Order: sequence, then C-alpha cells, then structure tokens
Amino acid sequence: MPLPVPEIEREHTHTRRVRFEGYKRADGLWDIEAHLTDIKNHDYQLLTGVRRAGQPIHDMWIRLTIDRAFNVVDAAAASDAVPYPGGCEAIAPAYRKLIGLNLARGFRKAARERLGGVQGCTHLTEMLAGMPTAAIQTFAGETREEREDGAKPFQLDQCHALETTSETVRRWYPKWYRGEAA
Repeated sequence: MPLPVPEIEREHTHTRRVRFEGYKRADGLWDIEAHLTDIKNHDYQLLTGVRRAGQPIHDMWIRLTIDRAFNVVDAAAASDAVPYPGGCEAIAPAYRKLIGLNLARGFRKAARERLGGVQGCTHLTEMLAGMPTAAIQTFAGETREEREDGAKPFQLDQCHALETTSETVRRWYPKWYRGEAA
C-alpha cells in the first residue's frame, strides 16, 4: 500500500537511491554491493562548481566480500561523483578496515568505531548499516530456515511479525511458538 497522497502541493527536488545487490561467486564467497546516488532536479551550486539537474552529487559504491559465516574477507569502496573532488574519494582505502568483521555479530557498531566521523565518509559508512540484512537476504534460499542443529531460526524474535508469541509464528513456525495455547 503506498503512502497517502499529500494534501499540500509540493515540488520534487531531490532523489537519494541506495541499492544493495548480492552475488554468489564461483570461489564459494559472496559479494554484497551497495550503491548510493544523490541527484537534484535542478541546477545545484556547490563550492566546487555547479551540478546540472540530473547529474549526481554523490555516486558511491562499497563492496564487502564475505564467507558463508558472514566474515568480511575483503572490502572495496569507490566514488564516481562527489561534492569535493580530490578529497572525498581519498578515503576509499580506509574501508579495508572492515576486513575481519562479521556481518552477523556486532558489525554496525564495529564499523562505526572504525569508520565513523572523520575516519570515513558519511555516505559510505551509512550504507554499511544495510549490509547485514542485505547479506541475509542474499543467503535466503541457500540455507534452510529450520536449522539442522535444531536451533531456533535466526529470524525469530528479530522483528514484530516474527516475535515468538505472534500469530505469524504460531501459524508458520508452530514448533517455536511460545504464546498462549489457542
């Protein structure tokens, strides 16, 4: 269901797009890529010059290569368009500090500690927050929801719909339902 139609007239001025894509590699590893663009619908004056309508102000990429246990084994960042050429893109090598982190265990906090503030680029670091869930979605269908070791499926108790006292869990994961008996 879309958002309600606004009651007040408005003008579209800016579009930010963030896209995540997951790739299964021939060597058994996985690439999770994020791409961010910021585009204005009008000419935009920056200190470094005018960006014409439709030209990106930001066009940035980050790729994490992970193993099946969600360990980051490689990282790369690149910027095709930035507001401060010669400055912004110089930080890309810092994103190799992500190597060794695990997307499923404390990744967001560790990434902020290593790349927050002046240690990184605001936009590249913001994209990192979506990497764990993008990786989980990339692996969906590659692993069974019901774990062979008998442990509770990872997604249960991670969101409102999959709280183990919910009707959703009672219906689709009855083994794990812990609400009142119907």
